[in-house]
Amino acid sequence: MGLHEALRLLAGSFVVISLALGFFVHPGFYLFTLFVGLNLVQSAFTRTCPAMWAFRKLGLREDGAAAAKAAGSCCG
Repeated sequence: MGLHEALRLLAGSFVVISLALGFFVHPGFYLFTLFVGLNLVQSAFTRTCPAMWAFRKLGLREDGAAAAKAAGSCCG
């Protein structure tokens, strides 16, 4: 999995989890959904995202396909 796929997975998971928590636990959790959406909007303009920094520190690469081929994956 590449850097951009991991970012989409993280953002999508946060949205789904916060919507479920807002529906089942407390409507205040919808504010977290708003935060995720605003972060995605600002990252489109500034091209910076804290999650990208963290994923790079964890060793994820920009190009997941190249990393998969280097590892010998058949599906890369």
